[in-house]
Amino acid sequence: MKKCPGCDCDLLPKDIGPVEVDECVKCGGIWFDKDELRRAKDATDADLQWMDFEIWRHEDQFKSLESARKCPCCDKPFVSIQYGETGVEIDYCTSCRGTWLDKGKFESIVQHLEDELAGKPFSEYVKNSVGEAKEIVAGSESLISEWKDFATVLRMMQYRLFVEKPKLLATLSGIQKTVQ
Repeated sequence: MKKCPGCDCDLLPKDIGPVEVDECVKCGGIWFDKDELRRAKDATDADLQWMDFEIWRHEDQFKSLESARKCPCCDKPFVSIQYGETGVEIDYCTSCRGTWLDKGKFESIVQHLEDELAGKPFSEYVKNSVGEAKEIVAGSESLISEWKDFATVLRMMQYRLFVEKPKLLATLSGIQKTVQ
């Protein structure tokens, strides 16, 4: 049985969508085995599937320290990472690549990504759509997964365009009414 790295209680299975993670019933922290954090995030909000919370992507935005806590799987010390402006501290195992999040931090990650999604300008969606189109051909995920990511970016780009250009939406709506 895995033990909580914070309070040494047993970790019990908990489902986040189709992903089974391990949760401490005492402190509410959650253990994510390798790749479970991404899968749980994707299951929580389908619009975030194409967005990654990659803790190593922007090295200038995080601070890392060796943590006093140890991994519940391999008993190696965590690396504690504070990621950018999110206020989220992650305990990461460099050996098994699992992630420990204290209570409420998973929700903070999802909220941060939703805020980032809502705040992206149209031009950023155009840039992201080109990147996602390239991943359809050369991406590491399945063709279907890459296609879904691309379609999501295009849909979000459409929403952002209409938010930034409300007159365009009104014009298109007017055209649609005259065609019917």
